[in-house]
Amino acid sequence: MRTSRPRILKIVILGESGVGKTSLMDRYVCNEFSQQYKATIGADFYTKDVIIDDKPVGLQIWDTAGQERYQSLGSAFYRGADACVLVYDMTDARSFDALDSWRDEFLISAAPRDPDSFPFVVMGNKVDVIDRARAVPTKKAQDWCYSKGTNVIPLFETSAMDDINVEAAFDAVARSGLRRGEQDEDFIPRDTVEINRKPVDEQCAC
Repeated sequence: MRTSRPRILKIVILGESGVGKTSLMDRYVCNEFSQQYKATIGADFYTKDVIIDDKPVGLQIWDTAGQERYQSLGSAFYRGADACVLVYDMTDARSFDALDSWRDEFLISAAPRDPDSFPFVVMGNKVDVIDRARAVPTKKAQDWCYSKGTNVIPLFETSAMDDINVEAAFDAVARSGLRRGEQDEDFIPRDTVEINRKPVDEQCAC
């Protein structure tokens, strides 16, 4: 029986340093979590194959550095993205306030054809510790998501450590990226260069 060829989606994860971008990616791709913090240098690249509505989809997930000195390098990785994840730390109001600049920088650098409807998903990470340290009310984050573009941006309050809402958030990312491709009259399933692609167990080696 002939199987359909996987559609490739490029997803970029953006946010301030320390908000948990890499931890969310490790949890989603590898179902792992490490207490040790290691700053991303430049960009890391993971892959995951999923099934969405009985269709095979290959996700290429780019984890970009949050430090300011790397942002000029990161912009080169934004081009060709099908969807973008914006991550903030629910215990750090500054990281939430930075979402505007991350979104604006992405839209300028990626230059999508219809920026007002480009698919974003917002993840408020570290929901596991908000009982004692919440700094960003849910309502404030929801209002921000409602104020951007023609589409309401989906919001997920997540925990990479406790595996809360991580898979649901990435599923929403993949579905939004897939819809964008299907709605684009010029969309052609493409072969994206997979630099040094590794099996999942090698991607996730601690």
